Amino acid sequence: MSADNSCPDVSVPLRNLLNSVQCIRDRVKDGESNESSGGFNLQNFWDTLNQAVKAVSRGHKAEPCLFKTSSAFTTGWRKTHRIHSEDQGITLRKVVRDATAEVLDGIVQLIDIILSSPLQSLSQEQLTSTGGVWSACDQFAHLPKDNKAAVLESMVSCVRVVKDAIEEMEQAQADSHDPFGDVLDDEDLDSRGNQDTYWSESDRQLMAPCQGLMKASAACLRKLSAAVRANGKVDTPENIAQLDDLADITKEISPSVDDLALSLYPPMDYSGVENNASKLASVLKKVLEITRASHVCLEGDLNWVQFLDGAVEHNLQKVKALAQGSS
Repeated sequence: MSADNSCPDVSVPLRNLLNSVQCIRDRVKDGESNESSGGFNLQNFWDTLNQAVKAVSRGHKAEPCLFKTSSAFTTGWRKTHRIHSEDQGITLRKVVRDATAEVLDGIVQLIDIILSSPLQSLSQEQLTSTGGVWSACDQFAHLPKDNKAAVLESMVSCVRVVKDAIEEMEQAQADSHDPFGDVLDDEDLDSRGNQDTYWSESDRQLMAPCQGLMKASAACLRKLSAAVRANGKVDTPENIAQLDDLADITKEISPSVDDLALSLYPPMDYSGVENNASKLASVLKKVLEITRASHVCLEGDLNWVQFLDGAVEHNLQKVKALAQGSS
């Protein structure tokens, strides 16, 4: 047999396999149809998908094994594709879809490398690509197993981003100083025109309620995560849909916090700060509204929901007063 993968009895089945994997990958990334042939069993879904993943993670050392393991994975995905209903949660479905697409991307890359390499060679590029496929497979063991876990994972990720934004702003304030601040009076400092690289006293006053909104964002995410962890249920389509709604709206918090934080750096545009503060406050109020109406909010949770709603409104009004009074 020739050592060149251009040999028809090798390249043709490889290319057929490549086309098959690419077709399934594209369906996965496009948000494939949600047809179901019968009742959904979450345990059967994970058993089927894990078998497909194990087949891939144990193989891909040679072309015959590549055919077998890739076929096993694509067959497994077709089965899970048919039975994984959105009724089990859009958040969970997206997590599984993204992880599956990463495996399929890795398989496509590996087949491309094999097609461009001598048949019986094992290049470093092949080894690296194989490692990438195994790494993508390994993450399946750590995926959330139901929609509650998927929503919690999303919220925890948002908490980290918001916390980082708060810490960065606090560090920037601690590091920032006006080089002339120790030799000029406050009145002279505020009258100076070149304030592109430091905060004036009025800037710092406006920053305080803005940071209050950012901290309210972090508190909201922490409290809501705790409520979902303690009270979240996946026993009915309605409860699952409510968890998805919470995941969707909380994803809007971190970009809004980032926008507000960026607008606080000098030179500060007060109208821009007010606009971003209003957007963040609107998102937080929507989060609290959806939380209040969901099954995760028990009677005891109403206290923190109401407290945070008041804190958001209080800080927003302070931002508006300071921004408009200084403009």
